[in-house]
Amino acid sequence: MYFLKSNIDYNCSLPFIKIKASIILLGMSLFLFSCEQNLEIELPNSQLTGVTVFEDTATANAALAELYAQLRDNTLVTGSSTGLGVMMGLYADELDYYSYPGQPAFNFYNHTVQPTDLAVGFYWNNGYKVIYGANAVIEGLRNSTVLSEEEKAPLMGQAYFIRAYVHFYLLNLFGGIPYIESTDYTVNSEVSRLMEIEVYQKIIADLVTSQSLLEEADSLGEHIYPTKITATAFLAKVYLFNEQWTLAKAAANDVINSGQFSIVQDLDSVFLPESSSTLWQLKPPFGNNTLEAQIFIFESGPPSFVSLRPDFVNDFDAADLRRQHWIGEATDGDNTWYFPNKYKLRLPTESSQEYSVLLRLEEIYLIRAEADAKLNNLSDARSDISIVRQRAGLENTTANTQQEILDAISKERKWEFFAEQGLRWFYLKHSNRASLILEPIKTGWRETDILLPLPQEELLLNPNLEPQNPGY
Repeated sequence: MYFLKSNIDYNCSLPFIKIKASIILLGMSLFLFSCEQNLEIELPNSQLTGVTVFEDTATANAALAELYAQLRDNTLVTGSSTGLGVMMGLYADELDYYSYPGQPAFNFYNHTVQPTDLAVGFYWNNGYKVIYGANAVIEGLRNSTVLSEEEKAPLMGQAYFIRAYVHFYLLNLFGGIPYIESTDYTVNSEVSRLMEIEVYQKIIADLVTSQSLLEEADSLGEHIYPTKITATAFLAKVYLFNEQWTLAKAAANDVINSGQFSIVQDLDSVFLPESSSTLWQLKPPFGNNTLEAQIFIFESGPPSFVSLRPDFVNDFDAADLRRQHWIGEATDGDNTWYFPNKYKLRLPTESSQEYSVLLRLEEIYLIRAEADAKLNNLSDARSDISIVRQRAGLENTTANTQQEILDAISKERKWEFFAEQGLRWFYLKHSNRASLILEPIKTGWRETDILLPLPQEELLLNPNLEPQNPGY
C-alpha cells in the first residue's frame, strides 16, 4: 500500500510548499501504465508522526491544490486514459477498445484483469497517495498554533471531503478496504481491511465533519472547491449506496431545495464552467481544457483507442437530445464510429473554457428518485425522473410500479452520465444489475468481476489485507 514511504529529507526546503518541520512531497512520480517496473518507495529513516505544521493558510492551500491536481491528472477520476471514465467504461457496456492487446485497458475490456495488472496497482496506490496527502493536511492544520480555528476550518473541511471521496471510490472498486486516517507508517503498514459497512460509516463520518467545517459557497464562484452543499450532495450518494433511503432523500432535498443550483436546459452548456447544475468541478491548468475531450474525441475512423459501443448509442430514444448533443460521429465513408462529445474542446485556448465536472445536480435528482422509489413514494420518484427527461426533450416517464420506476432510473443514468468517472459501472454495481447487463455481451464476464482484485504486491507486503477478492 502506498503510504508515501520515502527518503525525503524532512528538513529540506520545498520550493512550492514551505512548511515548518516536514511535509510529504506530493508531486512524486506516479505509477504509469506504460512503466515496466513498479515504483519502489523506501521507508523513511525516521518515523515522524504529527510534525507537519502549516505556518500560514497559503501553505495549506498549496498542499490542497496539489491534491486537486492529482485528482484531475493522475488519480481515479482523472479524465485521462487511466481514469475510471475510460477504464470502467470499457469494463461495463459503454466503450469499445481499438488499441493493442495486452494493455491494462484491453484487460478491463475483456474482463481478464489480474492482481498483477498495473492498472489495479495504479488505482490502489494513487488513491491512497491522495488519502495520505489529505491526512497530512489535517494533521498539519491540527498542529498549527499560528492559524486560527476560523482559518483552519474550511481547509480541514476540504481535506476531510477529499479523504471520504477517494475512499468511496476505492471501496466500490475493491470492496472492503482499510480506512486510512493517519500518516503514521508504523500503523498504516499493518492495516487490515474493514467490512464494507464499516467503511461506509467512516466515509459518512468524514463527510458530516466536512459539512460542519466547509464554507457555505465557493468564494471564487467556480465550484472548484467543495462547500457545505457539495458535502451534502455527496452524502446523498453515499447514503444511497449504503441503502439508507430516508437519509439519502433528506440530503438530496437539502441540495435541490437550497436554491443554489438549477438544471441547465441548453445541453451544450451543461459542461461549461458557469453551468448552474455543477456542484463540483476540477479546473485544468491555465489555457488547457479537459483531458476527457483529448481522450474521447476523434475526427476520423477507425478510432485509435476507444469509441462508444454502437449498441449503447442505438439504445437512445431517437428524440433524446442527449444523443444529438453529447455524442459525436466520425466516418471513413463506409463505417461510422461514435464518441462522447460532452466536452467539445481538445486543444488549449486563451483561457480554460471547459472544466472536468465531478458532481452535478442531475445526479442528485435521480438519487432522490431512487430513494423515493425504495420508500414507495412512487409519484415523487416519477416527478424527478421526468425533470431529467424533459430537459432531454423526452416525454414524462410512463413507469408505474416500483420496479418499473427503478428500471427507468437506471436507463436515465445510462443516458445522462455515460463516460463520466465510471458512473455507469458504479450504478450497475449498486443496483445489482451488472451481471444482467454484461453477461450477454461480455464473453469474459464472471459474477466475481463485481470487484477488482487487490494488488498482489500489496498482499505480499501486508498479509493483513488477505483474503484476496473471490475469483482471483
